[in-house]
Amino acid sequence: MAEALARAALAGNPSDGYGGAVLAVTIPAFVAEVELIEAGGASTGSPMELIDATLARFEREFGAGAEVARWHTSIPRSVGLGGSSAIVIATLRALSELNAVELGPDALAELALSIERDDLGISAGLQDRIAQSYGGLTFMDFSDPPIYERLHPELLPSLLVAWRAHAAASSSVVHSDLRARYDRGETAVRDAMHELGELARSARGALNYGDHERLARCADASFDVRERIMELDPRHVEMVKVGRAAGAGVNYTGSGGAVVCICEDSAHRLAVADALQAADCETVDL
Repeated sequence: MAEALARAALAGNPSDGYGGAVLAVTIPAFVAEVELIEAGGASTGSPMELIDATLARFEREFGAGAEVARWHTSIPRSVGLGGSSAIVIATLRALSELNAVELGPDALAELALSIERDDLGISAGLQDRIAQSYGGLTFMDFSDPPIYERLHPELLPSLLVAWRAHAAASSSVVHSDLRARYDRGETAVRDAMHELGELARSARGALNYGDHERLARCADASFDVRERIMELDPRHVEMVKVGRAAGAGVNYTGSGGAVVCICEDSAHRLAVADALQAADCETVDL
């Protein structure tokens, strides 16, 4: 049995595929688990496409693998918490353990991205997989060469994640359109990716100096940049507005419809949670 956690980007997303930077944290409350079982057992349920593609790629890359798997995930589906990448990461970890293959966190993340992007045609970036392969709180700078830095989670203020299950949406469409616009040289998109990267770097500095107010502003600004260049679902935007009205800094966790709220303390987090729950959101704190 192997696992991978959900993740929430705090600032800089989605600049990871464009030479930017992202600050992200994994969410212990939400986990994907994959167990490899004896041949002749039954592969069960969806998202078996992700698992089957991972089994096939591992076989091609390393000449070893497994035939079937059981899986379980508590990560809410299609709300931007890295649920698909968690399944792939967990499957790769189980395969590596079974076949005594050593994959460092960078190699694990890059292989997971390649499986989704190249084998399944899913538009995605590296930050989900780096955050999940490293675990905890990670700063990712996607300059050339990239820099991935584990930070101590105790640097974080109180955090809250909120989502609306009925407003789930695939992030693949969002990323496909953004990539096409970037590749066409659209100035607004290229400038936005640079700005998002700088916001993630500023957020990292804010953490190191214990400046939680500045961290919250970096989260807010990351959302504002996204809103400037993308057409966003009003149901998702409303969650941002509710969290901000309650005094939190708020950003999308990914591109599927969950938000992360940066709160002053645990009492403030409870007040923000009450406001979001009153707006028909589910919440979990970190």
